Amino acid sequence: MRGLHADTGYLLYRLGLRSGQLFNTFLQESGLRLRHYAVLRFLATAEGALQRELSTRLGYDPSAIVGLVDDLEKLGLAERRPAPDDRRSRIVVLTEDGRAFLRGTDEAGLRVTNDLLAPLDPADRATLHALLLRVAQDGLA
Repeated sequence: MRGLHADTGYLLYRLGLRSGQLFNTFLQESGLRLRHYAVLRFLATAEGALQRELSTRLGYDPSAIVGLVDDLEKLGLAERRPAPDDRRSRIVVLTEDGRAFLRGTDEAGLRVTNDLLAPLDPADRATLHALLLRVAQDGLA
């Protein structure tokens, strides 16, 4: 019988947990969690997104997205607006305060990643990133 550390899936799971812990500790002062940050990061690359698109793209339950967007709206970091092509639908957009928040977190976010990947040299980090992208490609589309 092989040990847990011989199981790549388990190692990915543990790395994900550790990454989430580090990011949540970093975000703690702002009152946000990693899930909020993921929504903001996604919105930073889009001109807005329907909540169902956020759910699909981020892999979160639709009911969780409603709560996350509610939280972000209360903080003034995102807002819901009528969709230009369908007034019955609402799109979620990043506000200027949301953009400023992300700019302010960029350096700290890089520090978290650097702490997590400290055992790897820059070439290994690039390889790891490329491999993770390739493995995750189906889920990122």
